Amino acid sequence: MIAHLRGRLISKHPNQAIVEAAGVGYDVTITVPAFSELPQEGSEVSLHIHTHVREDALALYGFLRAEEKQLFEKLITVSGIGPKLAITILSGMPVADMVGSIRGNDIARLTKIPGIGKKTAERMVVDLRDKLEKFGAPQSVAAVTPVEDDVLSALMNLGYQRPVAERALAVAARNGGAANFDQLFRDALAALSK
Repeated sequence: MIAHLRGRLISKHPNQAIVEAAGVGYDVTITVPAFSELPQEGSEVSLHIHTHVREDALALYGFLRAEEKQLFEKLITVSGIGPKLAITILSGMPVADMVGSIRGNDIARLTKIPGIGKKTAERMVVDLRDKLEKFGAPQSVAAVTPVEDDVLSALMNLGYQRPVAERALAVAARNGGAANFDQLFRDALAALSK
C-alpha cells in the first residue's frame, strides 16, 4: 500500500494529478482545493496517499495535509459514502468547517454539499460526531444569518467555489457587518476582487 508519494507533478486537473516518482506516473484523485494549492506542473510535490483496493481496481487518493487524509478515511467508513463521494465532500467544505459541522450537528450546512442529502448528512453526524475529537475543531459553527446565507448562495451561483465565497463573506461581514443583502453582496464582491 502506498501511504506517501513524492515526485514531479506531470499534470494536474480538478480532481486529478499525475505524479512521476522513480520513472512511474501515478494517477492520483485529489480534491478541488488540493488542485488549487498544488504547485506548477514540473515542480516537486508531496502527497499523503490513501490506497483504495477493490477486486477490479486500485485507486490512489491524494491529500496535501495529513488531517485531510484522516478525515477522508473517517468519511468512507460511513454507510453510503465511497471514496468518490468523500472527495466531493472534502471539495465542498474546508476540513475545520466540516468537522465543526459534524460535531455541531449542523445537518443544514452539510446538505449544501453536492451529493449529500439529509439522510447521508444525518448518518455522517451519528457515525462521526464522537470520532473527531482529535481534529480539535469547535463543536459549534458560527451561525449564519439568512441574509449571509442568501449572499453565499448568490456568490456560488456566480461560479465562486464555496470556500472562496465563505471567505469573502466573512471579510465583508467583518468589515461592514451590513444587515441588508445589497450592501453585504457588494462588500463580498469587493473582497473577491482584491
